[in-house]
Amino acid sequence: MKIKYLLFVLTAYQTSNAGNWPNWRGPNGNGIATQETAPLRWSQEENVLWKTPLPSPGNSSPIVWEDRVFITSAEDDGRLRSLICFDRKTGHQLWKQNVSYNRPEATHRTNPQCAASPTTDGKIIAVHFGSAGAYAFDYHGNLIWQRPDIGTIDHIWGYAASPVDYKNTIIQYIGPGTKVAIAALDKVTGETRWRRELSKAQAKAPKQFFGSWGTPQLRNSGGQYELIVALPENLIAIDPDTGNDLWNCRGLGPLVYTNPLVSGETVCAMSGYHGPALAVKVPVGVKGDLTSKRLWKSSRKPPQRIGSGVAFKKHIYILNEPGVAACIEIDTGKETWKERLGTGNSWGSMNLVGNRIYVTNTTGQTHVIAPNPERLELLATNSIGEMTRASAAFSDGQVFIRTYNHLWCIGD
Repeated sequence: MKIKYLLFVLTAYQTSNAGNWPNWRGPNGNGIATQETAPLRWSQEENVLWKTPLPSPGNSSPIVWEDRVFITSAEDDGRLRSLICFDRKTGHQLWKQNVSYNRPEATHRTNPQCAASPTTDGKIIAVHFGSAGAYAFDYHGNLIWQRPDIGTIDHIWGYAASPVDYKNTIIQYIGPGTKVAIAALDKVTGETRWRRELSKAQAKAPKQFFGSWGTPQLRNSGGQYELIVALPENLIAIDPDTGNDLWNCRGLGPLVYTNPLVSGETVCAMSGYHGPALAVKVPVGVKGDLTSKRLWKSSRKPPQRIGSGVAFKKHIYILNEPGVAACIEIDTGKETWKERLGTGNSWGSMNLVGNRIYVTNTTGQTHVIAPNPERLELLATNSIGEMTRASAAFSDGQVFIRTYNHLWCIGD
């Protein structure tokens, strides 16, 4: 049974189903869809296939596998944490699995518990419920394993990092706070394959403005996979098979909310809270401290960044938290354009579908722009009129948006 399951896992990892959105930020965790189309226009009525009420507000994003949509949610001030499964065709709730956690766990009012999105390989759905631990369920909602002991999180702004599916493991960044770690859990049993304590990423106190909320990014470097983690003050890469160090690049700020971005041999990372951004070139096989090899580091006061950008053809497109979009040359750090987009601020991450970039702001506006490095080319603005701090998911020509009130399915 385990051998058959392992073969399935390896095949699924190597050949992601083009129609699925199995992870936070899509099939490869980089905001780039493998499908080519999605609706251009919608509203509260137009092109809405269904919307279904959610039990509570939340910032996690939906994932989609074939005929099912999964999302995490928290109720009763975080004392009840749930993974919910919906029928993709109708929006009907199929099942809901709850985990109780009655100990105090701090977070910010803008970041309800269960901010991490789930991940799936089509066989298991893995979730991280913060201090309540990591859990895996099967497609029918049955508990496969539970790890309530992987580590508590004690930061006044809570947590957000989603699990990463890698081969036969689920990799989880456990932070921020006074104890920070990253661990690889066996996908079948939940047992720890390896674990790294990240002492330099630890805050001195839960109230210190110091920590990382981003999800690690996998990069295939000449057949060697790297797990790239943007930490406070340092960008690191570790071997996802062993947890051993590969390379690092110093220069980030004390707070990091966004995911690392990869374009060929160039890796870019961006701090939040007006901290610097940087890019470093990492050729195949290079190891050690690459700080002296940085291509650039932003010097003037940068904007606040919460949502992640998307890297496409040597440029980064990002919507910063104040609601200002920008295009940046990834090899130089030069802004080729910068312009306000919409009427609200933004926590949403950009996603590339075909030749369009989609990003949703906090007012429920989803902007669709062309990846044009010369100017902001706005193709459409679609409003559903509900508060959201999540990012959209895309699957088989449909868009799934989680707001503070509903889960929406958009389609032509």
